[in-house]
Amino acid sequence: MTDVAAIILAAGKGTRMKSDLHKVLHPIAGRPMLMHLLDAVEALKPAKKVVIVGSGKQQLEAALTGTAELALQEPQLGTGHAVQQAEAALSGFAGDVLILYGDVPFVPTSTMQTMIDRLHGDDAPAVVVLAFEPEDPTGYGRVIVEGGKIVKMVEQKDATDLEKAVKLSNSGLMAVKAADLFALLARVTDDNAQKEYYLTDIVNIANADGRACVAVTTDPFDVAGINSRAQLAEMEGEWQKRRRLKAMDDGVSLIAPDTVWFAYDTVIGRDVTIEPNVFFGPGVSIADNVVIHAFSHIEGATIASGAEVGPYARLRPGAVLEEKSKIGNFVEMKKARLGKGAKANHLSYLGDAEIGAGANIGAGTITCNYDGFFKYKTVIGEGAFIGSNSALVAPVSIGAGAIVGAGSTVTADVSSDALALIRPEQKEKPGWAKRFREAMTAKKAGK
Repeated sequence: MTDVAAIILAAGKGTRMKSDLHKVLHPIAGRPMLMHLLDAVEALKPAKKVVIVGSGKQQLEAALTGTAELALQEPQLGTGHAVQQAEAALSGFAGDVLILYGDVPFVPTSTMQTMIDRLHGDDAPAVVVLAFEPEDPTGYGRVIVEGGKIVKMVEQKDATDLEKAVKLSNSGLMAVKAADLFALLARVTDDNAQKEYYLTDIVNIANADGRACVAVTTDPFDVAGINSRAQLAEMEGEWQKRRRLKAMDDGVSLIAPDTVWFAYDTVIGRDVTIEPNVFFGPGVSIADNVVIHAFSHIEGATIASGAEVGPYARLRPGAVLEEKSKIGNFVEMKKARLGKGAKANHLSYLGDAEIGAGANIGAGTITCNYDGFFKYKTVIGEGAFIGSNSALVAPVSIGAGAIVGAGSTVTADVSSDALALIRPEQKEKPGWAKRFREAMTAKKAGK
């Protein structure tokens, strides 16, 4: 086994995105597209990762936080020129180099490994090209193969009509030994229609030297590039479609699959039922036998087996539902734990709270956790009953088995098994409403 390095091209301006955010930082399934790619690369345990940057360098520096080296391409004179900018960072490196693109985020690790393995084939190819066959190859460079070897790589604008008829297309991704890569790049010229230094020319140069260059193929989805908002949405849709199928294959029931949206890291157990129009943000883990009702929004939450959520529930980061607990319609949780068998069936906000097993949270209950400056915690004991329309002003603790009467504003701790009633005494004035109506009716008639 030899060491592997990855060069990831991300210097393009991404003008078609019409965005202040760098193109490769636009998210798919809740994660920047570049991070999807880097995660696949990381599975190879690379010795080096070099990201070629240009416009938006500061954004990439902030996003990468030192997880990869950066090399600046300025000016930008083509893909061959871009790869050359990694030469200093790879000085002394003697392994295999993968050339990838930051806006081609879904290349599987297995495909990268196939490219590397092919580089070490018995015929010792100089370059391995990752190719694919799109339904419409217009706009892609063509890979001309004869006898299992690439005889020519040609860009669309430089191709003849016969070459344009070839469907096998160049993804731009390659595997090359470091000992060959920069020596070949040094011989590339800009003698073409675009006056750029094409990376693909290293294949033609190696061929002219009498060395073999080969192609391996992959699914078009794996090498689909993203250059516009429309393509971003298209790739999001395709990724979601595949993730839904995987969920169902793994034992999840999706009532209306096209309306469920997963994040890149959503974890779901077996015999989970997900009703229509449910959205998962990052950081969600769901155990077996859970029901997620329609129109729920869940992110950063952990849901234990047998729990029930929604409809119209919102679980925010730090929400934890223990076994057989229930969050009902129009309930929001944030940084709160709902104990085993506890329930909050409707119209409540539970933030910065610890709720014991079997507790019942009545409709309209609010944990008042924020004073405009700091957050405070509410603790509700096992088996406690919180009456409807109660406000629990944190920091406050409700003891196990305690009952808080409806309409209470609780500002002090409540003892276990106690009854807390914090509301004015009800008073009644007989006949007052009738007299009021008569007086007001007469006043109105007199105007």
